[in-house]
Amino acid sequence: MGRWEPNAHERLSLAALELFTERGYDSTTVAEIAERAGLTKRTFFRHFADKREVLFGGQNTLSRLIAEKITGADESASPLEAIGVALEAVDVIFSPERRQWAQQRQAVIAGNSELRERELLKSTTIAAAMAAALRERGVGDLVADLAAEVGNLAFRTSFERWLEPANEQGFAELVRQTIKELRAAAIHI
Repeated sequence: MGRWEPNAHERLSLAALELFTERGYDSTTVAEIAERAGLTKRTFFRHFADKREVLFGGQNTLSRLIAEKITGADESASPLEAIGVALEAVDVIFSPERRQWAQQRQAVIAGNSELRERELLKSTTIAAAMAAALRERGVGDLVADLAAEVGNLAFRTSFERWLEPANEQGFAELVRQTIKELRAAAIHI
């Protein structure tokens, strides 16, 4: 592929994931990623702040989408229902076409303690975005924080289920199922 070809962001992401899988995250350089993608280091840094961002670059978009969908949910929706609506909406991000990439991404993250730590920070950021959006809807602090933690658990559980090789369900369907199971479990706590 020539340097002039479109989709540099996607090409860099795919090249990075291939190299992280082949060589390991720590053993892969930005220069190698750019070379594999047929681009320059300079182009890499136009798209990503560092090689870690290849794996976490969509975090702000995800948090923003979830928050927007929570604040835009029907006024009559309970906090957990509003979160459910928001999590179902991110189904557009977790399409079947992206599942293999996400599975490889998770394998890379699982193999590196720094990346696992970054994944936990991402999870905390999502929970904070949920809580802030619920507060914007007029939900009190305690309920907003608790609902956001439950929503974050629902998100992580649904995501893990979506990644399972035998899974044939879409992300939205998994969210509905997970929230239903969490509600049922809460009755028994």
